[in-house]
Amino acid sequence: MNDNDAEHAEVAERNLRILEALLFASAEPLAPSDMAAYLGQGANAEALLAELARRYAPRGVNLVRRGDKWAFRTADDLGFLLRREQHATRPLSRPALETLSIIAYHQPTTRAEIEEVRGVSTDRNTLALLMEAGWVRMRGRRRTPGRPVTYGTTDAFLDHFGLESLGDLPGLEELKGAGLLSGRLPSTLQIPLPFDGALREDEDPLDPDDLDGGRDLEDDPGNRAD
Repeated sequence: MNDNDAEHAEVAERNLRILEALLFASAEPLAPSDMAAYLGQGANAEALLAELARRYAPRGVNLVRRGDKWAFRTADDLGFLLRREQHATRPLSRPALETLSIIAYHQPTTRAEIEEVRGVSTDRNTLALLMEAGWVRMRGRRRTPGRPVTYGTTDAFLDHFGLESLGDLPGLEELKGAGLLSGRLPSTLQIPLPFDGALREDEDPLDPDDLDGGRDLEDDPGNRAD
């Protein structure tokens, strides 16, 4: 190894240590762009993260991708060791689980579209609960009469359920087996490919009142009384 190679390897190792420190210190997953400023000029954050993930693959803590972000998480095969330390939390109700599942697979979707799939009305508090948990967000407004709000999932949703991307969502039969979808759903229901990205052509950006939190879910034109 010549001097240039040795220097390059030393810089790469230093950058890997920087990424490792940033990720361990962060309570939330981080995007490569969040960490790039701490690296040397010309450093490829994505390539470095992939290398760090490779090194941590056999360890008790793994570096995993959650959407466009990265985080350290307990290895899947050791998760049972921590379950006894976890605080009991109130499980989601069946309507909330169904609503979350439909949003995940049909996003971007409106409340009316959620109700059409479920076949029953959706309580306005259900969406508020999922948004409070950080798993669902308002994306935009549909370009249809009334301009109803469209909903989608968040990176926190991916992180909580251990998904790298929406493409890792389980299939229809797995959802039914886990009790996430009820028998009320039509037998002809097909699981679509969710749309996860910028606003689609049929969506407008959220209004200023939406972004400022000044409009309650009850005021959404797409929300009908139960």
